[in-house]
Order: sequence, then structure tokens, then C-alpha cells
Amino acid sequence: MPRPEAFFLHGVAVSVMTYGFISLRRLPMDGLIRAQKGGHFQFLTIQGLAVAWLTMVLSLGCDSLPSFAVLRTAKRASLMIALPLAFVISTVYWSLLLFLPSLILQRRLPGLSESSSSSTLPELVWIPFNIDFPLHLAPVITLLADFFFFEKKYTKKQVQIGAPLVVLACGTGYACWVEYCASYNNTFPYPFLTENPLNIRVGIYIFVSFLAWGCFRLMNALHP
Repeated sequence: MPRPEAFFLHGVAVSVMTYGFISLRRLPMDGLIRAQKGGHFQFLTIQGLAVAWLTMVLSLGCDSLPSFAVLRTAKRASLMIALPLAFVISTVYWSLLLFLPSLILQRRLPGLSESSSSSTLPELVWIPFNIDFPLHLAPVITLLADFFFFEKKYTKKQVQIGAPLVVLACGTGYACWVEYCASYNNTFPYPFLTENPLNIRVGIYIFVSFLAWGCFRLMNALHP
């Protein structure tokens, strides 16, 4: 029998994240982004959303078929990727949004909307909270709730060997992908990458990867 509280959490999470992805079409920059190499999947946020969504879909499968060991293994592997990724995305996004929004928000281009004012703030394209929440808060909240309430902590071997390999693969993969897209688009999805040379960007990729690994270790250590 599936646990009703777990089934409810996973079902709500899938619905909310699906709504967030579908709502990308309502953003003023949607057309421009879709026309670029990589589209919305240039953004680590969208990749993180996709992995979190997959994790929750697998969780629904585990709720319905609790004895299906292969499905359970796939969910645990997906969670190892999704959890630190969502935590890092939310931490970096909300920190920059509150204190240095020009480093995380794209600027409004001429012709996309009504005339801009002379101040710098209206030039930034702000995401409405009803879309921002599914993209930048719902994944980390639901993944943390799932991990702490319905999952076992990862083993010492998984934390010391599996997690670093996952972070290395994901960090290297995204760095190569975003650099590849930028070589066609002549810009990066995030201003803090566009405004920095290659050596600084490499440092950012390394820092964020270590942050993800550290967050995973911390969350696993805090798990009862």
C-alpha cells in the first residue's frame, strides 16, 4: 500500500513543477530564449527542474509499486543528483536576486515590451512569483521533504565515492554545455557568466560543484 502522505507530496510536486515549466511560455524573454542554441535548457535552473521532476515521477512509481527494486534504485540515483542541484540553484538564485539581481536576471531588450524608464531596476526582467516559486523553490522544498521524511540517508560509501563522481560529471557536463551554447549565442544564460572571462567562469563552475557536494554531505549528515 502506498503511503498517502508520500503519494500526496510527490503528486503535488509533479503538478507544481509541470506548471512552472509550461509557464515559461508566458515570460517576456521566452521567444528570444527559444530561438537560441539550447533554448531554456541553457539554464541550470531548467535542468535542475527536469531532474527534480523525474525524481518525483519515479517517487510516484515507487509509491505505487513499492516492491519494484529497479524503480527504487533509479529513484535513489536520481535523488542524489536532484537534491544537491536544487539546493545550489535555490541558494545561488535567491541570494543574488535579493542582493545583486543584475547578476542573475536578464535585461529587457528593446522591442520586447513597453518603454523602459531611466532607472536601472526596470531594465531587469523580473519573473512573477507564481512562476518563480515552481522554478526556484518548489524543487528544493519537495526534495528536502521527500528525503528527510520518506527516504533513508545515503551510505558512507555513496557519500564519499558516488556523490563526488556525480557532482564531477554534472558540473563538467553543464560547464561544457553552457560554454558550447554561448559560442553560438554570444552570451550566457546568466549575466554573472557573461560578464566574466573564461578563467573566472571555470572558477565559478568549480566553486558551485564543490558547493553542491558540500550541501549533499551536510544534508545527509543531518538526516536522522
